Amino acid sequence: MTTKSANFIVENETVWEDLGGGVSRQIMGYDGQIMMVKVKFEKGAIGYVHEHFHSQTTYVAGGSFEVNINGEKKILNTGDGFYTEPDKPHGVVCLEAGILMDVFTPMRLEFLKK
Repeated sequence: MTTKSANFIVENETVWEDLGGGVSRQIMGYDGQIMMVKVKFEKGAIGYVHEHFHSQTTYVAGGSFEVNINGEKKILNTGDGFYTEPDKPHGVVCLEAGILMDVFTPMRLEFLKK
C-alpha cells in the first residue's frame, strides 16, 4: 500500500493542527518521497531549534522570520527562502505574523501519526 495524500488539497477543507505557542500546520500534499507543509506563525512564535534526517527547503509565503541554520542567523521576509541539509540544527523566530511553506524529502511520516 502506498502512502500518499489526495491529489487536490483545498485550504478551507484541510485541518490545521495546533502545535501550541502560536504555531499551527496544514499538510498540503505528500507521498513517500516528498511532503509540503504550510506552517502558520503568530508574531513572536518560535519554531525551536531542532534537527532531522530529512532535507528541507522553505519558502516564506508571508511575514518576517529570523532563521537560524547551524548557528548562522538571517532575517527573511515574504518571497525569501532557505535550505537546510539533513541533520543540521535549525529554527525560526517569527518577527511579523506569517506563513512558511516547508518541503521535506523524504516525507515526515511522524506528521501523519495521530
